Amino acid sequence: MRLLFLIASLVLAAITVAQTQKASGVAAFISVDTPVFVLEHVRVIDGTGTPAKEDQAVVIANGKIQFIGPEESAQVPPGAQRMGRTGYTVIPGLVGMHNHLYYTDSYTVQVVGGKIGEPGLFIAEIPYTAPRLYLAAGVTTMRTTGSLEPYTDLKVKSRIEANLMPGPSIDATAPYLEGAPTRFAQMHELTGPDDAKRMVDYWAAEGMTSYKAYMNITREELSVAIQQAHAHKLKLTGHLCSVTWPEAVALGIDDLEHGPVFTDTEFVADKKPDVCPAGGGSSSWAKQDVNGTQVQEMIRNLVSHHVAVTSTLPVFEAGAPGRPALQPRTLDAMSGESAQSYLVARARVALDSPMTALLRKEMDFEVAFVKAGGLLLAGPDPTGNGGVLPGFGDQREIELLVEAGFTPVEAIQIATQNGALYLGQQDRIGTLAPGKQADLVLIKGDPSKRIDEIENVETVFKAGIGYDSKKLIDSVRGQVGIR
Repeated sequence: MRLLFLIASLVLAAITVAQTQKASGVAAFISVDTPVFVLEHVRVIDGTGTPAKEDQAVVIANGKIQFIGPEESAQVPPGAQRMGRTGYTVIPGLVGMHNHLYYTDSYTVQVVGGKIGEPGLFIAEIPYTAPRLYLAAGVTTMRTTGSLEPYTDLKVKSRIEANLMPGPSIDATAPYLEGAPTRFAQMHELTGPDDAKRMVDYWAAEGMTSYKAYMNITREELSVAIQQAHAHKLKLTGHLCSVTWPEAVALGIDDLEHGPVFTDTEFVADKKPDVCPAGGGSSSWAKQDVNGTQVQEMIRNLVSHHVAVTSTLPVFEAGAPGRPALQPRTLDAMSGESAQSYLVARARVALDSPMTALLRKEMDFEVAFVKAGGLLLAGPDPTGNGGVLPGFGDQREIELLVEAGFTPVEAIQIATQNGALYLGQQDRIGTLAPGKQADLVLIKGDPSKRIDEIENVETVFKAGIGYDSKKLIDSVRGQVGIR
């Protein structure tokens, strides 16, 4: 009897602790928590690429969209909380496809004279601030796209799923499949195809749901990794260099990161097999014509093999002089050291940097790729010189897609529906339609006319629960780079 009492007491204590954790870790940020509510007189951008619709009603019941359509046609359930939001826009929750739970917080401190000391570049995990910033910016689903602290990433994923901390739903990518020599202190260096197979199998068993190949992997290692990932019914993307894009496509890769201007080495003179050339392939791409025969053939090859491309324009924009415009919200979120590191790195960008022209060429490629029927995904990649932050970078990516030549509704489609399609979750998320999960973003203003108003997020709904964007951002002020 005493044992049963002790067990019951322990269970009750555990429940109490869990409830306390939820109250302190999540509830403080929730602004809408009612089973049935309606957003009235809103503008709707549904994520399909169709024009925005004015004076719409969105009825949410038990975490799903029950109705979406003209205000005068809405059948509002009795007792529903009515939320008039004239002048506001509703878009689907963003699906971030190159997002990380880490950040290059002290880049300029570690890179001295163009060199990195032993044991290599060290990247800071930010499992507390990153999920909050992603959610605050409207990201309701994200792929981690390469892990440096895999068990931390898995723990964050499980904590979010248990409602113990705020953040997006996570497609957790396994540790990088990287060969030697890597410049990163936290990356394993593959020793051959058997090692690649072992890693894929091990991390599938640990709960990872996608994979990423990196810059020094060999073709044989990549081939085995792709085959094994597919055997687990999982996908593999790549930020490549040693392996060219055509080689990766032939091996069956699912997605290629960053765009070819920054990662494809097929046009490098005297390119050696399985070796990442010094300087990568950007200089060779500077000479390519996006409308020329070679690039157009690459695009046809990608499209015919159903290989997606992930756009990460913000991380490359940070290498162009004077870009982006400095925002107080970005510097306010950073730790003091992170802000100083970024400002120093930004000041060191040469006025004649080739990045300006390369960024434009990458934009032109992405427009041509989509025009040809390619699946373009979107993400910020919060790395580089430290100027790209989680969440804020996702919004900037959409703005840069518009600068590239997409309409605002097309850019939003790339950042929502396309990611859901790639993840195989298009029946549940990515667009706004009756029956789908109520993942949506309430924005003050009209991003279909002024894309920079994508930043004016008021409330982010994840499965029908509304989170206060400002409170989430305020909670991490001065901490990005620390935790």
